[in-house]
Amino acid sequence: MRRVRLQRDLEVPMPDGVTLLADHYAPAGGERAPVILMRSPYGRRGMFGWYYGRGFARQGFHVVMQSCRGGFGSGGLLDPLGDEHDDGLATVAWLREQPWYGGSFAMFGPSYLGYTQWAIAADAGPELKAMATQITASQFRDAAYVGGAFALESTLSWTTLTDGMSRRFGGTSVLTAPRLTRRAVLSGRPVAELDQVSAGRPLRFYQDLLQHHADPAVPYWDRRDFSAKVGEVEAAVTMLGGWYDVFLPWQLKDYAALRAAGRRPYLTIGPWYHIDSRHSRPTMADASAWFRAHLLGDRSLLRPDPVRIYVTGAEEWRDYSDWPVPGTREWRWHLQHGFGLGVDGPLEAEPDRFRYHPSHPTPVIGGPVLLGDSRPRDQRRLEQRRDVLVYSSAALESDVELIGPVHAELFVRSSTPYVDVVVRVCDVHPDGRSFNVCEGVRRLGPGPGDVRRVDVELWPIAHRFRRDHRIRVHVAAGAYPTIARNHGTGDPLGAGGTDSRMVPADVEVFHSPDRPSAVVLPLCAPQG
Repeated sequence: MRRVRLQRDLEVPMPDGVTLLADHYAPAGGERAPVILMRSPYGRRGMFGWYYGRGFARQGFHVVMQSCRGGFGSGGLLDPLGDEHDDGLATVAWLREQPWYGGSFAMFGPSYLGYTQWAIAADAGPELKAMATQITASQFRDAAYVGGAFALESTLSWTTLTDGMSRRFGGTSVLTAPRLTRRAVLSGRPVAELDQVSAGRPLRFYQDLLQHHADPAVPYWDRRDFSAKVGEVEAAVTMLGGWYDVFLPWQLKDYAALRAAGRRPYLTIGPWYHIDSRHSRPTMADASAWFRAHLLGDRSLLRPDPVRIYVTGAEEWRDYSDWPVPGTREWRWHLQHGFGLGVDGPLEAEPDRFRYHPSHPTPVIGGPVLLGDSRPRDQRRLEQRRDVLVYSSAALESDVELIGPVHAELFVRSSTPYVDVVVRVCDVHPDGRSFNVCEGVRRLGPGPGDVRRVDVELWPIAHRFRRDHRIRVHVAAGAYPTIARNHGTGDPLGAGGTDSRMVPADVEVFHSPDRPSAVVLPLCAPQG
């Protein structure tokens, strides 16, 4: 390994006169070599800089770690997601002028650092040879409005975190931000005021997200959504994600867009959540092999199959040629009379009913959130609630492996058209413990008909349900505070006083031959 020289606080000019600061990790000798660019709103020092900056430089790369606009010494004001395209391209132009620039570069980083990669990837030119992205996506809109429902906990915790980090003596961290968020969501204040509880003042980005809803046609997203250009990216891309990560569904959409464009990205998905420290080491190994292959021409460390996934329940890694995994088929499990769940079609039966009270929203136990531990948790306490319908299969006669996308097709009637439909799949152990495997939500508004067919996309899975375990499905109308409570009125979230107007929803879920509600699972053919 090579020695490393570090230059701090290099000034990188932007076209509008703002100056951004960057640190440069260089292999000893300072010869021209490929560059790895990282652009971050979280600072460029500490363990992250040491581990990745020095780590890549020791392999012979120049590494430039830059603080995004408005943070950690960089000028201007942080406008999350809004300036990364222009600032990123200006930084690339600056890179080309440096005497140590070797004529090619790659980009690296997780989460927001991955988003800054996608922001410029289609326009950075042929000198961009490779990208290593982790737990991220080309747009964050759909994660902020998952299924059309406002992702309250993740959004509030992230805006609280970045606001605290931008203050000179803020001290907010990934540990304190969730506690501040939890205090806010339990305060009883209107959703439009929760940032004042968690951060002590209104937060621009939080308020922006309340005002600019999930519709991608809203002009606010024009400068913040790069999903339409993913297929234009010619750089070699490797992706690392987690089964419990908030961005996984949209990371896989980016993978699909690259495949549809004829690209051959690599994909690794492990049993990780967003801030899980366990993916740091595989991230470094994956990115190092990728950069050596595409910047230095050394392909010796690349695995033969591009897709590597961890199968939970089986607790083992598998390699495949593509995603979705070849050979899977859709397997329908119907909701049945008496709260059963099975592959046989339902018999004629009355619908099941529950009442959702916005003033006492159905809580959530676990599930993907941005700044929390999202590993599966026992759901038995939640399953005792009257506002959660629970459908269970018989004990499985043999092991079953489900690998791929999951969705639900439910027939629902609600007393108010403004209601959420939450669906969760659980693995029930022989001793009765019930662990969430995946979940999803769909927020409804007025629509045609009395009884409505509702399609809900759940998180994808790779899971083995073992013999004598049972498959269980929850149907509810809330998952608070992961998603903001639905007031049943259709009033905009950011409107003043909306929290005082709440309409309960009486919900019916049908399971009959003409209205066969079901969860569609991806049955994987046995290996070998």
